[in-house]
Amino acid sequence: MVTRSTEPATGRVAAYPSVPEPERTPRRAWLITAMIVAFMVINFADKSVLGLAAVPIMDELDISNSTYGLISSSFYLLFSLSGLLVGFTSSRISSRMLLFTLTILWAVAQLPVLVVAAVPTLIAGRVLLGAAEGPAASMSMHALYKWFPSTGRGLPSALQIGGAALGTLISAPVLTWLISGFGWRSAYAVLAVVCVAWSLAWLGIGHDGPFGQDGSTGHEDHSRHGGPSTRDPEPAAVATTPPAHRLPYRKLLLNGTVLGSVASAFGAAWALSLSQAWLPTYLRTQLEMTPAHAATAISVISAFSLVLLLTLSPLVDALKSRGVSSRWSSGALQGTAVVVAGVAMAVFPFVDASGPRLVLIGVAFGGHAIAIPLHYMTTAEVVPTRQRGALFGIVAATGTLPGLVAPFLTGRIIDTAGSESAGYLIAFLIAAAVMLAAGVFAVVAIRPEHDAERLGIHHQDRRTADTPG
Repeated sequence: MVTRSTEPATGRVAAYPSVPEPERTPRRAWLITAMIVAFMVINFADKSVLGLAAVPIMDELDISNSTYGLISSSFYLLFSLSGLLVGFTSSRISSRMLLFTLTILWAVAQLPVLVVAAVPTLIAGRVLLGAAEGPAASMSMHALYKWFPSTGRGLPSALQIGGAALGTLISAPVLTWLISGFGWRSAYAVLAVVCVAWSLAWLGIGHDGPFGQDGSTGHEDHSRHGGPSTRDPEPAAVATTPPAHRLPYRKLLLNGTVLGSVASAFGAAWALSLSQAWLPTYLRTQLEMTPAHAATAISVISAFSLVLLLTLSPLVDALKSRGVSSRWSSGALQGTAVVVAGVAMAVFPFVDASGPRLVLIGVAFGGHAIAIPLHYMTTAEVVPTRQRGALFGIVAATGTLPGLVAPFLTGRIIDTAGSESAGYLIAFLIAAAVMLAAGVFAVVAIRPEHDAERLGIHHQDRRTADTPG
């Protein structure tokens, strides 16, 4: 079998021998989706383990709230930078090898604390884990988009992000059971084994899909075969469709849709980082829940997020198919979700009744979930396909910056406030203010159709959305 590619320097058509590549079939596309969902489940189990083990770790190592907050925030020290760097190199590396490497690093990151349990090893493990997980969400979404056209990405995107909620839903009771029954170190050891198992399975299954860097649907990237990492369309396709083009990153980053998408992600990430670092401890120390009851509450919140993701994202596809603009079907929706969660964050500390308070906690820490897949979708609409991986890396890097600030800031506030309850109240009000500002800005700024037209974006994968794989 011979494939063809236009040589960039000469314009001649060169032939590259290749092995048979996987065809796009619904079964294969959904198998890849299932693997990426599992990838996200493991991703969030790795993130959650420190928060779930916070109380026994703090008791055993005799560390303060500020020190614990520092350990938690250290996860994000290289998180954004690695997401940015990997995003820019994603066009040269197959998604198969990229996700395999990331997951192996996750396994390695669990090891330091198993050798020596101390603050330095906890920080070292979290820094490495953060560096390896920084590109995870954006690059797994990028890999997923290679298997679906733009009009069919709502449900796969929701499932991918739903893997995060599912990861917390599953890991909260399972890891709590391990921590309570076998010690907190056992949870780290089990996660290392699970990471290795997934990476080996992905190595055999995780081929790149046909909706690649240039949006064409003919073949997957060649990087794993030793050839070029991207492929231009066949000459006939070039003659009938505009060539994929590149735009200055300054123009891409400073348009309203990308800025608004980053803002919604920023607001959601502030709540998410608090949820992972401090919500388990808050439930146990302030609401006096047992470890099992706290794990159940966290699982219920994650289940709520999952229901939102599985319900609302397919609705977005349905709205778009009926002609509703992306500004209203996905832009306003993500901003509104962050605003509603922010309102709940501001209100629940003042509610004494346990039932309504738990409902508001669920909305505050779970209601923003829909913003995560939607902010990728709106960003993708105003970015040339060849630059999508890099832009996803930038958006992920900036949108997740709260993780570097919120956990440590919360620990400092709790230690310096008059009481722990007063510290939590201040931290939650700060989170609410950030979320409200970010959500309102997202509603106003995200206008994908307007910005795409202004930038001259015309995606090939939109025109070939109905082409069989």
